Amino acid sequence: MTELRFAALGAGFWARYQLSAWGELPGVRCVALCDRDRAKAEALARDLGIPAVYDQPEALFASEQLDFVDVITGIESHGPLVLLAAEHRIPVICQKPMAPSWAEAEGLVDACRRAGIPFLIHENWRWQTPLRRVKEVLQEGRIGTAFRARINMISGFPVFVNQPSLKELERFVLADMGSHLLDVARFLFGEPRSLYARTHRVHADIRGDDEATVVLTMGEDRTTVICEMAFAENPLERDCFPQTLAFVEADRGSLELAPDFWVRVTTTEGTHSRRHPPPSYRWANPDYAVVHSSMVPCLASLLGALRSGDPTRAETHAEDNLKTLRLIFAGYESAREDRVVPIES
Repeated sequence: MTELRFAALGAGFWARYQLSAWGELPGVRCVALCDRDRAKAEALARDLGIPAVYDQPEALFASEQLDFVDVITGIESHGPLVLLAAEHRIPVICQKPMAPSWAEAEGLVDACRRAGIPFLIHENWRWQTPLRRVKEVLQEGRIGTAFRARINMISGFPVFVNQPSLKELERFVLADMGSHLLDVARFLFGEPRSLYARTHRVHADIRGDDEATVVLTMGEDRTTVICEMAFAENPLERDCFPQTLAFVEADRGSLELAPDFWVRVTTTEGTHSRRHPPPSYRWANPDYAVVHSSMVPCLASLLGALRSGDPTRAETHAEDNLKTLRLIFAGYESAREDRVVPIES
């Protein structure tokens, strides 16, 4: 198997874990790291054994022979870096959300399409072990046809301590956590027909929203799916950060994704319960273990698509992820105008 060489753009909080996840996969190697804060990049490269460091992405593209790049930066720099990759005809993986506006996101997808390069989105949430099991149960048909579901990630965890830059985002929780939960809703229940959303800002010292609720009508079965998300940092009786919890009601039973990775399936035959914990990695931050572990299968999916040359072989290629991004912007529109927004197929 030919080894693929890549460069990582960004050396912030998330980069250490994403690069460690890449290290779990055979046949791929990070050969360069770029961050405008050169000292930060040098420190991370030293820790992870990455041979080359840059503080200007233009210099990196001019100097390195790369099979792809992985953009692990804040949303404000996604666009210029993806366009730079397209200019050099280098396949690109980008963090979610891919862009701060719908027009820019469409422009990035179009630029990569015209350049003839794969454009993939690192959307790892759907790859969490317990969520994959939820999908399997729904596909098995044991509980029948779902008519209502709730998906939530509500936490008092002090997320702004680890990532203080999140305080400055004009759009926070619906854009950030909503990228994950709305993608999970699509993964589990198909494409939406309509959306209604409400957002709030609980923290007084942030610019954006830190609580949101989105109600979706999903798929041919018109399943009602409620996505709830919050980093309000308020005291909670039950805080399972960063676990996603879910409850699905169907015509022949129900399914619950409960704390500590328990999946409970209830039918007329009774309730069957089993834990589906994530795999353990030494490099994963215990506070984010279920999230960090999901990076490995996500990256394996993206790597398979890169090796094949067909971006659609990845579950979260950019053109598919546009559908999730559309829900985010529709959510802000709905919250602003207090109305149901139809979603065109």
